Amino acid sequence: MDVVTDRLFRHLAWANSYVFDRIAEQPDSTLKLAAPNDTWTVAEILEHLTASRYADLLDGTGDIPTQVPSNKAEVLALKELSHGFDVRLRESAKHPDGFVEFQRGEKTIRRNRETILTQCIHHATEHRAQIAGIFANHGMKVIDLDAIDMWEFANYEGLGD
Repeated sequence: MDVVTDRLFRHLAWANSYVFDRIAEQPDSTLKLAAPNDTWTVAEILEHLTASRYADLLDGTGDIPTQVPSNKAEVLALKELSHGFDVRLRESAKHPDGFVEFQRGEKTIRRNRETILTQCIHHATEHRAQIAGIFANHGMKVIDLDAIDMWEFANYEGLGD
């Protein structure tokens, strides 16, 4: 795997971990918050972000069921599952070539592995921002997106400056 791709997947795991940790610090009631005109709660988005569907599409080792968390202990348990899925995705990124076929209802979908790998990163980024927006809309600064950007990740890894 090239160094850029490896760094992107290390960042994915690091940023996801940050989000889980910040949410676990909040009262359980914040898991029920949603954005205006949206029905998805923080807890539902967190579970959706974690779902192992991408990892399973790429490595075929199983789509492990997840549940929507309702308390701190469940958020932290979901964090552990997320970490495992992030490790699987990083491993899958070592083999980006080829295609994956899967069923969606009656339809067979064929996707390039590179597309799935890229979507994993973008998907997580979008949902981390969505969660940050929900908290901000409720007047809470829980997720600082600048704290999990690539600059901060470089500092975290000792590669800053």
